[in-house]
Amino acid sequence: MDTTTTLTGEPAVLLEALATHRHFLRFTVQGLTEEQVRQRTTASELTLGGLVKHVAHTEATWADFVVEGPGVMAGPDDPEQVAKWVEEFRMGPDDTLEGVLAHYEEVARRTDELVRTLPDLDAAHPLPEAPWFEPGATRSARRVFLHIVAETAQHAGHADILRESLDGQKTMG
Repeated sequence: MDTTTTLTGEPAVLLEALATHRHFLRFTVQGLTEEQVRQRTTASELTLGGLVKHVAHTEATWADFVVEGPGVMAGPDDPEQVAKWVEEFRMGPDDTLEGVLAHYEEVARRTDELVRTLPDLDAAHPLPEAPWFEPGATRSARRVFLHIVAETAQHAGHADILRESLDGQKTMG
């Protein structure tokens, strides 16, 4: 007896969108050396490896928020957290592209499992106090997953620009 089920509806759409944009982000680092993923190619501090690292960290934090609530998100007044935000955009001396991609894959698997198994996409938590959140606002699991899709797509676009500036390679076209 086949016990597998095909996911349908909103969870299937979310998973497809996540997979699509994750693919575009990963594609931008294919075939690059460790030196190239650390190289700045624009006026900003962004690097390809740093972007992948940042997207993985952001996705993991939001997935934790879905499960545990706002306590997992430190505010802008926490100097330790601010330092972590700055560092998540950089490849540290011990970071490797292989390691960053493996971590991102692990984070993606966890998020995908949440999308597949969460019983209620409307389940919500209050957002922590921060200047970028409206006071008293909440965020549902659905909205968190949509935010992860948007964040991944946005940074895949940034990565495409960085890659094209690096060696002319384009994700599409």
